[in-house]
Formats: sequence, C-alpha cells, structure tokens
Amino acid sequence: MTLRIDIKSSVPVYRQMVDGLRVLLVNGELKPGDQLPPVRRLAMDLGVHFNTVAEAYRTLANEGWLEIARRSGVKVVARKAPRRPRTDMAAGFESRLRGLIAEMQAGGFSRENIVRELRRLAEALEAL
Repeated sequence: MTLRIDIKSSVPVYRQMVDGLRVLLVNGELKPGDQLPPVRRLAMDLGVHFNTVAEAYRTLANEGWLEIARRSGVKVVARKAPRRPRTDMAAGFESRLRGLIAEMQAGGFSRENIVRELRRLAEALEAL
C-alpha cells in the first residue's frame, strides 16, 4: 500500500489519507480481506498523530469500506455501491472540485492544463 501525505498541503492530513485510501479501494489496489496497518504503526510511518489515522479509518468505515475491530485491526470489506447517488453529497463534491481547481490555479497551472487534465481523468473514468 502506497500512501503519500504532503504535510505542507492546505488539505488536512486526515483528508489526504481518506482520499488516498479511497483511491486505492476504488481502483482495487486494496481488496476485501486485506488488512490495513495498525493505527499507531501507520501514524509512525507517515509521521502524523495516531488520532489522525484513526479519524481517517473511521471515516472510511462509516462509508462502508473498512471494518474496525479492537483485536483484529482494520480490514477492507466488500462494499456494495449505492443504488443511486446521494443528492445531498453533490454540492459538497462540486465545492471540493472547485476548491481543487482554485488550488491548481494558485499553484501556477494554466486553465488549459487544468482542462486537459480533467478531460484525461474523465476519459479514464469512461474507460472503466
């Protein structure tokens, strides 16, 4: 499992962890039955507080991706995709996407580069 955290990023570390782990889960790099590192070990590996890792794991458990058990640790579980998108989440997704685009622009990316990257990602998503 490769999870990278940018301590200097304006995105909170737990959010980076949730987003990074979710990508690994959605792409099948983490499969049902896979054991995730214990909270304290992952925290030490990433150089973050253990509560940050615990919060990320809890968030993904609430989404149905992980099972957290006191003695057996954190395990990936089979997750059924929702039958239809939750409309209450759409505004939040749009807001986060706009924030990411603004962050890219603030980082010096041109609109053309951003559009090209978004198209590339959309085409990759269509190919799934």
